[in-house]
Amino acid sequence: MKTTLLSLMILLFFSSLVFAQKQKKPNSGLGVGFQLSQFQDDFAFGLNMTSPEILNGNAAFRLKANQVYFEHLLDGEYVWSGYQNVSLGFVGYGGKVGQDIRLYGEGGLVGIFPSDRISSESFRMSTYGTFGFEFFPTPRFNYFLELGVMTSRARADKIAGSPFYSNGFVASVGFRINLKD
Repeated sequence: MKTTLLSLMILLFFSSLVFAQKQKKPNSGLGVGFQLSQFQDDFAFGLNMTSPEILNGNAAFRLKANQVYFEHLLDGEYVWSGYQNVSLGFVGYGGKVGQDIRLYGEGGLVGIFPSDRISSESFRMSTYGTFGFEFFPTPRFNYFLELGVMTSRARADKIAGSPFYSNGFVASVGFRINLKD
């Protein structure tokens, strides 16, 4: 009986080694993408790049660059004044819902380069934080939705009333393509 039990355990052990293969983790390499965003009331579009995953696939770094438009009155007409922002953030992956949806949180620094039409500042540093959902129709491609906040307290001091811009609620949608199989 002991011999049969031992033989069965050895057989199960070796059979598990034969069938156990390292699975490639999808979307773990360098990724590039496009996003449409809203920073408070300001419309934006931009590009993003995500580093290969670190910390055993639980984190990454993300760089984003956006062209942003602030709507305001100028000489009695509404106009859009363009400005830019660049952010560098740390992404922490928080798990999956099923096989095709991944949750994450992201936070970091944002450099804002305001237009001289709206602000006397040439640069403003800020922080941001978001949480997001990635939807994977294929292992190398995902759509994403992010919601969060930016804490710039930037003011358009050249506009009547000095309204805030690029401050408060943030929403982004877009896609990413992973460059690694």
